[in-house]
Amino acid sequence: MPSLANKVAVVTGSTSGIGLAYARALAAEGAHVLINGFGDAAAIEAERSKIESDFGVKSVYSPADMSKPAEIAAMVATAERELGSADILINNAGVQFVSPIEEFPVEKWDQIIAINLSSAFHAIRAAVPGMKKRGWGRISNTASAHSLVASPFKSAYVSAKHGIAGLTKTVALELATHKITANCISPGYVWTPLVEKQIPDTMKARGLTKEQVIHDVLLEAQPTKEFVTVEQVAALALFLCSDAAAQITGANISVDGGWTAE
Repeated sequence: MPSLANKVAVVTGSTSGIGLAYARALAAEGAHVLINGFGDAAAIEAERSKIESDFGVKSVYSPADMSKPAEIAAMVATAERELGSADILINNAGVQFVSPIEEFPVEKWDQIIAINLSSAFHAIRAAVPGMKKRGWGRISNTASAHSLVASPFKSAYVSAKHGIAGLTKTVALELATHKITANCISPGYVWTPLVEKQIPDTMKARGLTKEQVIHDVLLEAQPTKEFVTVEQVAALALFLCSDAAAQITGANISVDGGWTAE
Protein backbone atom coordinates (compact mmCIF):
# COMPACT_ATOMS: atom_id res chain seq x y z
CA MET A 1 0.00 0.00 0.00
CA PRO A 2 1.28 3.49 -0.76
CA SER A 3 2.20 5.27 2.47
CA LEU A 4 -0.47 7.98 2.14
CA ALA A 5 -3.27 5.87 0.64
CA ASN A 6 -6.70 7.37 1.36
CA LYS A 7 -5.24 10.56 2.85
CA VAL A 8 -6.27 13.89 1.32
CA ALA A 9 -3.82 16.73 0.74
CA VAL A 10 -4.59 20.39 0.15
CA VAL A 11 -1.68 22.19 -1.50
CA THR A 12 -1.91 25.92 -2.13
CA GLY A 13 -0.01 27.56 -4.95
CA SER A 14 0.32 24.20 -6.67
CA THR A 15 -0.28 24.82 -10.36
CA SER A 16 3.47 25.10 -11.01
CA GLY A 17 6.88 25.04 -9.33
CA ILE A 18 7.37 23.70 -5.81
CA GLY A 19 3.63 23.39 -5.19
CA LEU A 20 3.04 21.15 -8.20
CA ALA A 21 6.01 19.02 -7.15
CA TYR A 22 4.42 18.66 -3.70
CA ALA A 23 1.09 17.64 -5.23
CA ARG A 24 2.62 15.06 -7.54
CA ALA A 25 4.84 13.59 -4.82
CA LEU A 26 1.88 13.21 -2.46
CA ALA A 27 -0.23 11.66 -5.19
CA ALA A 28 2.57 9.19 -5.97
CA GLU A 29 2.20 7.97 -2.37
CA GLY A 30 -1.55 7.49 -2.78
CA ALA A 31 -2.95 10.78 -1.48
CA HIS A 32 -5.90 12.42 -3.18
CA VAL A 33 -4.96 16.00 -3.90
CA LEU A 34 -6.62 19.40 -4.14
CA ILE A 35 -4.50 21.75 -6.19
CA ASN A 36 -4.85 25.52 -6.14
CA GLY A 37 -3.39 28.49 -7.93
CA PHE A 38 -3.64 30.87 -10.84
CA GLY A 39 -2.68 30.28 -14.45
CA ASP A 40 -3.98 29.20 -17.81
CA ALA A 41 -7.17 27.18 -17.29
CA ALA A 42 -6.30 24.57 -19.90
CA ALA A 43 -2.81 24.08 -18.48
CA ILE A 44 -4.18 23.70 -14.95
CA GLU A 45 -6.75 21.15 -16.10
CA ALA A 46 -4.01 19.24 -17.90
CA GLU A 47 -1.94 19.06 -14.71
CA ARG A 48 -4.96 18.04 -12.61
CA SER A 49 -5.92 15.32 -15.06
CA LYS A 50 -2.32 14.11 -15.29
CA ILE A 51 -2.16 13.67 -11.50
CA GLU A 52 -5.20 11.39 -11.70
CA SER A 53 -3.96 9.39 -14.69
CA ASP A 54 -0.35 9.09 -13.52
CA PHE A 55 -1.08 8.01 -9.96
CA GLY A 56 -4.62 6.60 -9.90
CA VAL A 57 -5.88 9.08 -7.30
CA LYS A 58 -8.57 11.75 -7.29
CA SER A 59 -7.60 15.36 -7.86
CA VAL A 60 -9.71 18.49 -7.80
CA TYR A 61 -8.84 22.11 -8.51
CA SER A 62 -9.80 25.13 -6.42
CA PRO A 63 -9.31 28.62 -7.89
CA ALA A 64 -9.42 30.16 -4.38
CA ASP A 65 -7.69 33.52 -4.15
CA MET A 66 -5.18 33.32 -1.29
CA SER A 67 -5.76 36.98 -0.44
CA LYS A 68 -9.45 36.28 0.40
CA PRO A 69 -10.17 34.48 3.69
CA ALA A 70 -13.66 33.32 2.68
CA GLU A 71 -12.31 31.67 -0.46
CA ILE A 72 -9.57 29.92 1.54
CA ALA A 73 -12.14 28.47 3.96
CA ALA A 74 -14.27 27.39 1.01
CA MET A 75 -11.24 25.64 -0.54
CA VAL A 76 -10.75 23.49 2.56
CA ALA A 77 -14.48 22.76 2.61
CA THR A 78 -14.25 21.67 -1.04
CA ALA A 79 -11.56 19.13 -0.17
CA GLU A 80 -13.65 17.77 2.69
CA ARG A 81 -16.79 17.59 0.55
CA GLU A 82 -15.35 16.26 -2.71
CA LEU A 83 -12.40 14.20 -1.46
CA GLY A 84 -13.62 13.27 2.02
CA SER A 85 -11.21 15.11 4.32
CA ALA A 86 -8.23 17.44 4.53
CA ASP A 87 -5.55 15.42 6.32
CA ILE A 88 -2.49 17.16 4.93
CA LEU A 89 -2.21 20.90 4.42
CA ILE A 90 0.73 22.42 2.61
CA ASN A 91 0.69 26.21 2.59
CA ASN A 92 2.85 27.06 -0.37
CA ALA A 93 1.26 30.01 -2.17
CA GLY A 94 3.63 32.92 -2.49
CA VAL A 95 4.37 36.09 -4.40
CA GLN A 96 7.43 38.30 -4.43
CA PHE A 97 8.30 41.94 -5.11
CA VAL A 98 11.74 43.52 -4.99
CA SER A 99 12.18 47.21 -4.23
CA PRO A 100 14.03 49.61 -1.91
CA ILE A 101 11.85 50.14 1.14
CA GLU A 102 11.31 53.87 0.57
CA GLU A 103 9.88 53.05 -2.87
CA PHE A 104 8.08 49.84 -1.85
CA PRO A 105 4.44 50.14 -3.00
CA VAL A 106 2.04 49.88 -0.08
CA GLU A 107 -0.31 47.68 -2.08
CA LYS A 108 2.54 45.24 -2.78
CA TRP A 109 3.34 45.04 0.94
CA ASP A 110 -0.31 44.28 1.70
CA GLN A 111 -0.52 41.68 -1.08
CA ILE A 112 2.63 39.83 -0.01
CA ILE A 113 1.64 39.73 3.68
CA ALA A 114 -1.84 38.50 2.72
CA ILE A 115 -0.73 35.76 0.33
CA ASN A 116 2.53 34.64 1.94
CA LEU A 117 1.49 34.82 5.61
CA SER A 118 -2.19 35.45 6.32
CA SER A 119 -3.36 32.79 3.85
CA ALA A 120 -1.55 30.13 5.90
CA PHE A 121 -3.36 31.26 9.04
CA HIS A 122 -6.74 31.11 7.30
CA ALA A 123 -6.08 27.68 5.79
CA ILE A 124 -4.81 26.21 9.07
CA ARG A 125 -7.78 27.69 10.93
CA ALA A 126 -10.15 25.99 8.48
CA ALA A 127 -8.37 22.61 8.37
CA VAL A 128 -7.58 22.02 12.05
CA PRO A 129 -11.12 21.12 13.25
CA GLY A 130 -11.29 18.18 10.82
CA MET A 131 -7.76 17.06 11.67
CA LYS A 132 -8.59 17.10 15.39
CA LYS A 133 -11.78 15.11 14.78
CA ARG A 134 -9.87 12.45 12.84
CA GLY A 135 -6.94 12.43 15.27
CA TRP A 136 -4.25 12.91 12.62
CA GLY A 137 -2.88 15.72 10.55
CA ARG A 138 0.21 17.10 8.86
CA ILE A 139 0.75 20.82 8.24
CA SER A 140 3.79 21.97 6.27
CA ASN A 141 4.39 25.61 5.52
CA THR A 142 6.78 26.60 2.77
CA ALA A 143 8.89 29.24 4.46
CA SER A 144 12.26 30.18 2.96
CA ALA A 145 15.84 30.81 3.90
CA HIS A 146 14.34 34.28 4.33
CA SER A 147 12.48 32.99 7.40
CA LEU A 148 15.90 32.87 9.07
CA VAL A 149 17.98 35.57 7.38
CA ALA A 150 17.28 38.70 5.37
CA SER A 151 18.25 40.10 1.99
CA PRO A 152 17.98 43.73 0.91
CA PHE A 153 15.00 45.00 -1.11
CA LYS A 154 12.66 42.20 0.07
CA SER A 155 11.11 43.79 3.16
CA ALA A 156 7.62 42.32 2.73
CA TYR A 157 8.75 38.83 1.73
CA VAL A 158 11.28 38.54 4.57
CA SER A 159 8.71 39.82 7.08
CA ALA A 160 6.09 37.33 5.86
CA LYS A 161 8.48 34.39 5.97
CA HIS A 162 9.70 35.25 9.47
CA GLY A 163 6.01 35.37 10.39
CA ILE A 164 5.41 31.91 8.91
CA ALA A 165 8.14 30.52 11.15
CA GLY A 166 6.47 31.97 14.24
CA LEU A 167 2.99 30.86 13.17
CA THR A 168 4.27 27.32 12.61
CA LYS A 169 5.80 27.10 16.09
CA THR A 170 2.60 28.36 17.70
CA VAL A 171 0.40 25.91 15.80
CA ALA A 172 2.77 23.04 16.62
CA LEU A 173 2.48 23.76 20.33
CA GLU A 174 -1.30 24.05 20.22
CA LEU A 175 -1.72 20.76 18.37
CA ALA A 176 1.06 18.75 20.02
CA THR A 177 -1.30 16.36 21.84
CA HIS A 178 -3.60 15.79 18.85
CA LYS A 179 -1.23 13.78 16.61
CA ILE A 180 -1.03 16.78 14.29
CA THR A 181 2.37 18.17 13.36
CA ALA A 182 3.24 21.57 11.95
CA ASN A 183 6.60 22.32 10.38
CA CYS A 184 8.35 24.78 8.09
CA ILE A 185 10.29 23.80 5.03
CA SER A 186 12.77 26.57 4.22
CA PRO A 187 14.24 26.26 0.74
CA GLY A 188 17.00 28.43 -0.56
CA TYR A 189 16.87 29.42 -4.20
CA VAL A 190 14.86 26.89 -6.17
CA TRP A 191 14.65 27.34 -9.93
CA THR A 192 10.94 28.09 -10.29
CA PRO A 193 8.83 30.68 -12.12
CA LEU A 194 8.80 32.78 -8.90
CA VAL A 195 12.59 33.03 -8.87
CA GLU A 196 12.83 33.60 -12.60
CA LYS A 197 10.29 36.43 -12.47
CA GLN A 198 12.16 38.36 -9.77
CA ILE A 199 15.37 38.54 -11.83
CA PRO A 200 14.37 41.63 -13.87
CA ASP A 201 13.43 43.59 -10.73
CA THR A 202 16.69 42.60 -9.08
CA MET A 203 18.60 43.63 -12.22
CA LYS A 204 16.95 47.04 -11.97
CA ALA A 205 17.38 47.44 -8.20
CA ARG A 206 21.05 46.45 -8.23
CA GLY A 207 22.11 47.58 -11.72
CA LEU A 208 23.21 44.09 -12.78
CA THR A 209 22.87 41.83 -15.82
CA LYS A 210 20.76 38.65 -15.71
CA GLU A 211 23.89 36.50 -15.50
CA GLN A 212 25.24 38.61 -12.64
CA VAL A 213 21.95 38.30 -10.73
CA ILE A 214 22.01 34.51 -11.07
CA HIS A 215 25.65 34.01 -10.12
CA ASP A 216 26.43 37.01 -7.90
CA VAL A 217 23.11 37.42 -6.07
CA LEU A 218 21.11 34.18 -6.13
CA LEU A 219 23.75 31.47 -6.10
CA GLU A 220 26.17 33.65 -4.16
CA ALA A 221 23.99 32.90 -1.14
CA GLN A 222 24.29 29.11 -1.51
CA PRO A 223 27.67 27.56 -0.72
CA THR A 224 26.92 24.58 -2.97
CA LYS A 225 26.55 27.01 -5.93
CA GLU A 226 23.59 24.97 -7.12
CA PHE A 227 19.86 25.64 -7.20
CA VAL A 228 17.68 23.46 -5.01
CA THR A 229 15.32 21.28 -7.07
CA VAL A 230 11.57 21.08 -6.58
CA GLU A 231 11.90 17.32 -6.20
CA GLN A 232 14.26 17.73 -3.24
CA VAL A 233 11.82 20.03 -1.49
CA ALA A 234 8.89 17.69 -2.18
CA ALA A 235 10.84 14.71 -0.81
CA LEU A 236 11.18 16.49 2.53
CA ALA A 237 7.46 17.22 2.63
CA LEU A 238 6.75 13.52 2.06
CA PHE A 239 9.03 12.57 4.95
CA LEU A 240 7.26 15.04 7.24
CA CYS A 241 3.96 13.33 6.38
CA SER A 242 5.33 9.91 7.35
CA ASP A 243 5.01 8.08 10.67
CA ALA A 244 8.80 8.37 11.00
CA ALA A 245 8.35 12.14 11.40
CA ALA A 246 5.57 11.96 14.00
CA GLN A 247 7.82 13.58 16.66
CA ILE A 248 9.06 16.35 14.36
CA THR A 249 6.88 19.36 15.01
CA GLY A 250 7.56 23.06 15.30
CA ALA A 251 10.73 22.61 13.26
CA ASN A 252 12.09 24.88 10.56
CA ILE A 253 14.09 22.66 8.22
CA SER A 254 16.48 24.28 5.78
CA VAL A 255 17.00 23.01 2.23
CA ASP A 256 19.30 25.78 1.10
CA GLY A 257 22.67 24.45 0.01
CA GLY A 258 24.22 25.71 3.26
CA TRP A 259 23.02 29.31 2.92
CA THR A 260 21.87 29.77 6.51
CA ALA A 261 24.85 27.88 7.95
CA GLU A 262 27.03 30.92 7.24
